[in-house]
Amino acid sequence: MQIRFESSRREVSQMDTQALRDNFLVKDIFRNGEIHFVYSHYDRVIIGGAIPLATPLAIPVFDALKASYFLERREIGIINIGGEGEVIADGEHFAISKLGCVYVGKGTKEVLLTSKNPAEPAAYYLLSSPAHQTYPTRLFTKEDATPATVGSMETSNHRTIYKYIHMDGIQSCQLVMGLTVLQTGSVWNTMPSHVHDRRMEAYCYFDVPDNQRVLHLMGEPSETRHLWVGNRQAVISPPWSIHSGCGTSNYSFIWGMAGENKDYTDMDPVLIGDLR
Repeated sequence: MQIRFESSRREVSQMDTQALRDNFLVKDIFRNGEIHFVYSHYDRVIIGGAIPLATPLAIPVFDALKASYFLERREIGIINIGGEGEVIADGEHFAISKLGCVYVGKGTKEVLLTSKNPAEPAAYYLLSSPAHQTYPTRLFTKEDATPATVGSMETSNHRTIYKYIHMDGIQSCQLVMGLTVLQTGSVWNTMPSHVHDRRMEAYCYFDVPDNQRVLHLMGEPSETRHLWVGNRQAVISPPWSIHSGCGTSNYSFIWGMAGENKDYTDMDPVLIGDLR
């Protein structure tokens, strides 16, 4: 597990491209037969990726957590962006298809991740935050999430939003999680952009076609920066930063938040004309 420390607004405004990528881009968490994590000091969120093959992958415990097991003081959201799989939480089995989500609550001692067919493995995106209360482990399919289609082709942001872990869906301590699928011909996400000083956010881009990229915008609205992001790469977004993107093709992304509240609509909008 890699540790990432927080950076101030002033530090970020002075970073060059490589420094921005080193601090905020999470590139290599999806590897066949392996599980990888990045611990961010922004609200102590842990970002992970796992691709199990013939052998199940167990979510490990790390010395840095000073815990007996990974979810001793944490909760975790798991979204599958690959082939058919199964999540096993303390012996309870949850079959999970692409775009399905499993929430596993605080106090669960063993979490196993499997693929139904190693030739077409599941690919699990993992997002974990500290928790002070236990909520039941639950599975949501993309249909359970009551998809909402918003935006338009005229503004290049025609998209479908799937909300999984939120006030009116899977209950959690502080984790909020879902995903957005852009329609063919649409490339913009989260525009007009916003910030929410009360929560950090992480994006994981997926289904980005080969040789295509997403231009992820970050930073203060008056001092924006950018990262070029490839398929199955994630971005850490500080609470004071915008988090918008524009692709060279349509794509999908998982959004996840943790912090002071679970209100999905809690955001401070930024007018497009005020971006710099």
